Order: sequence, then structure tokens, then C-alpha cells
Amino acid sequence: MTLQPRPKRYPPPEFPPRRPKLFARTPPVIFPPILGLLGLAGAVRLALARLGLDTGPADLMAGIAVALWAFAAVAYGAKIARRPGVVAEDLRVLPGRSGLAALTMGGMAAAGLIAVYSVPVAAALLVLGLVGHAALAVLLVLLLLRLPPEARAVNPTLHLSFAGFIVGAPAALALGWEELALGLFWMTLPVALVIWGLSALQFVRSVPPAPLRPMLAIHLAPAALFATVAAMVGLPGLGEGFALLASALALALMVSGRWLLAAGVSPLWGAFAFPLAALATALLVNGGTWLWPGIGLALLGLGAIPAILWWVLKRWPGGNLAAMTNAAEA
Repeated sequence: MTLQPRPKRYPPPEFPPRRPKLFARTPPVIFPPILGLLGLAGAVRLALARLGLDTGPADLMAGIAVALWAFAAVAYGAKIARRPGVVAEDLRVLPGRSGLAALTMGGMAAAGLIAVYSVPVAAALLVLGLVGHAALAVLLVLLLLRLPPEARAVNPTLHLSFAGFIVGAPAALALGWEELALGLFWMTLPVALVIWGLSALQFVRSVPPAPLRPMLAIHLAPAALFATVAAMVGLPGLGEGFALLASALALALMVSGRWLLAAGVSPLWGAFAFPLAALATALLVNGGTWLWPGIGLALLGLGAIPAILWWVLKRWPGGNLAAMTNAAEA
């Protein structure tokens, strides 16, 4: 006679249902659209200045964007304070990986917006953003080394994690730290080139599944940022070249729009926000024939980026966004 194994015991359902502690499930995916709003504030400020108009509305937008980023950063900081291990757990999934990179990149972008008002605060934010970004990059490398080979495939989020330092270059220039800006430019340029090359090879071998396709827009961000920084540090040839590359990537994304959005609206649409703002800024900084396309993109961003941000943030309360993106709980 063969005895059947005893069925596994499951804990009885909790009543009333257990409620997570405040901010314990803060999802990192909130940060990419917030980063997009920060970038949009800078682009609108630049567009208004180029047109000779009052930059007050852009300054108001910058204040809202910085305050929103600070609130979200405090919320995620509370999550880390409860259990620091959630950082490594969030880095295991692509939405968490891109979100954490956008968190520290947001600090760098906020520093650039604040620099005209307070140099000490902007300097502190920039340093904290760069140090935090470096720490996340190290953690990600250690994590990838422990994962199986199939889990270490190249993906667009690597741009954010390893080339995202370039976001600090405009803020460094605003603070008068030109050597730091040049160092960030030349340090991240080869990294982005390698990621672009490996991504192209992988795309030839396998097409990304529909839910992950919006993240392909991230490839646009480094090109736009290189165009901006090159123009700002007096490298107009490189600035024009990267503006052309970024415009070509944007055109390819627009032509592939139906294919990119085949999975429908999702939190990963936040990946569209910052590249759009970064491209608008790049074209405005390079000026000339790029000026009016840059203004047009800034206007487009005024409609698209807040809409994406609202769609994402309204799913944050109640834990829906955390469940959708497999965010860790502290």
C-alpha cells in the first residue's frame, strides 16, 4: 500500500486583509515618467528663452517636478529604511531596474533645474545623484554576475544604469564644473556605443516581446544627451552628429509606433517620457535648423509626458502599480 503525501498546509486567509506599511511597496516604475517631467521643465524653459518669452511658467513646472521627485525619493527611501534588501530585489526585474536608475538620474536632472536658484543645493544633489547612480551600477553588476546567462541579455535599461551618468553633465556645466561634464561625456560615450552595438546584434537574433517594446525608446536618450552636452562644451560637430542620430532614432520609433504599442497602455510607457524631453532639449540647444523641431517636440511633450505620468501615478495608491511591475515589498 502506497501512502499519499500529506497535502501542503496553507495559512488561512487574513481577515481583515493585511495592509502593507506606508511606502513599503513603493514601485520604482514611478521614476521614469517623473524624470521625463524634470526633463520637460528644462526643455520648456529653454524653448521660452529661445523665443524671448517669460520663463516663469517653466520655472513653475520645474518647481512642481522637483517637488514630485523629492516626494517619490523620500517614499522609496522609507522603503529602503525598512529593509535595504529590497534594492537588490527590485534590480532583478526590468521595471525596477529602469526605475531605480531614473531615481538617481532624477536627482541629477533636478540639480540642473535648481542650479540657477541655489548652487549649494544643486551641487549636493548632483553629487548625491552621481554617487547613488554609481552604487546602483555596482549592485547591478554583482547581480548580473550571479544570474544565469539567459538572464544577462542586453536590454535598453543598461543605458540608464551605465550611461545614465551623462544626465549629470548639464548640471555640472550649470555649476561651472566643466571638467566633470567633459569627464562624464567621454566616460559614458563608449559605454553607450557598446550597448547600441550589442542591442542591434540581439535585435537581429530575436525580437523583443510586445510588453517590453516601449523600452526600446530608451536607446534615444543617450544620443539626445550627447548632442546636448557636446553643443554645450563647444563640440558643435559632435553635437550636430548626435542630434542627427537622435532624430533618426526618433523617426524610426515613430514609424514603428503601432508595433511598439502593440501590448497596449502599461507602466512601461514611462520609458517614452524622458527620451522625448531629452530630444527636445538637444534640438533646442543645437539651434539653427533644429530650433523649430525642438519647439514642436517640447509642445508635444507638454501633452504626452504629463498624461503618461498621471496614468502611472494614479495606480500607485492601493498597490496596483506595485503588483503590475513585481515591485519588492519591505
